[in-house]
Amino acid sequence: MKINLLILATAIAVSISTPARSQNDSIKKEGYKFEVVKENSATPVKNQFRSGTCWSFAATSFFESELLRLGAGERDLSEMFFVNHSYRGKADRYVRYHGAYNFGPGGQAHDVLNVIKKYGFTDEKGYPGLLPGEPKHVHGELDAVLKSFVQAVVQSKDGKLSEAWPAAYGAVLDAYLGPLPDLTGGNTRNPIPEYALKAKFNPEDYVELTSYLHHPFYQKFIMEIPDNWSQDLYYNLPLDELMQVMDNAIEKGFTVCWDGDVSDRGFSHAKGIAILPEISVQSLEGTEQSRWEKLTEKEKNDELYSFDRPVAEKTVTQEMRQADFNNYKATDDHLMHITGIVRDQRGTKYYITKNSWAADSNKSGGFLNMSEAYVRMNTTSIMVHKDAIPAPVRKKLGI
Repeated sequence: MKINLLILATAIAVSISTPARSQNDSIKKEGYKFEVVKENSATPVKNQFRSGTCWSFAATSFFESELLRLGAGERDLSEMFFVNHSYRGKADRYVRYHGAYNFGPGGQAHDVLNVIKKYGFTDEKGYPGLLPGEPKHVHGELDAVLKSFVQAVVQSKDGKLSEAWPAAYGAVLDAYLGPLPDLTGGNTRNPIPEYALKAKFNPEDYVELTSYLHHPFYQKFIMEIPDNWSQDLYYNLPLDELMQVMDNAIEKGFTVCWDGDVSDRGFSHAKGIAILPEISVQSLEGTEQSRWEKLTEKEKNDELYSFDRPVAEKTVTQEMRQADFNNYKATDDHLMHITGIVRDQRGTKYYITKNSWAADSNKSGGFLNMSEAYVRMNTTSIMVHKDAIPAPVRKKLGI
């Protein structure tokens, strides 16, 4: 009797698992199939190349989309215009803190916004910001020289700082990136281009939001991340409401400037996918593309890393996010530009994301799709137009 029951149970299990296995094999065979839910206007993908300036490329792309949305036409803005100005402000802050401050090529979306408010913006032709003799951005030497310069200033043995160092530091930047254009015309007029003003572009309309438990919700705080060197304020929202802001923005025709962690094994720009599998995976260390894409031979053969079909993903809670932030597992190591939403054949939501690693860097034209679970876990902050925020959330924030 026991033998017969065992045979029966086995037969039932086979009859149940065979269709499921066939379905999984079918999904694996066809790979990812995406259906566009909403896709908003974006300018062509650019290439940050060997520079740590993703923050400028992402935010510049975001503001290019804003100009498109506002009817100002397609513009190719200069990322290095924002970089040159920001690096001056960063050096000033570093010196004023006697060197006890972060100094490096990284930054945040608000660095671009702060430059716009003070100096406006110009196009790529007006300020390409390329090193002499270089067709692409190569900043290894520049970064090292700037860091050595500010360190020498704060370690001066002269008893006081000279008045010459700011001009000398600016001359170094101009030698590498080119002299900055004067957009004010020598007077106090608004430095924002006329075409942007006519389209009613207002830099005061943009805000940054985040979601963490170590500060009260619906209030602003200075986020404790190294690249927030200017100590700007972020509005703090519960995770579900932060996701509502992103979804509402895309639905209403806005785009989102995204800052987050891409060091997880579930991120593959080469495959055009970022996912958060149910099975825990080891994180990568470091912060640039050469490190993000490294896999061992074993991992390359592991089905988990093949990105050849949709997989079950984690359910992300506020507490999980906070734990990863607290223990440095999730850091703000990359900024990109979210422009739309797609769904795969399982119905899973993904965010269409424009990267800055060149259009020919993958088969998706330089874009990738980040799953909802991945975004919930790894978003450090976002920048949006205040009108992209749902009315109930805006009321809670007092915006």
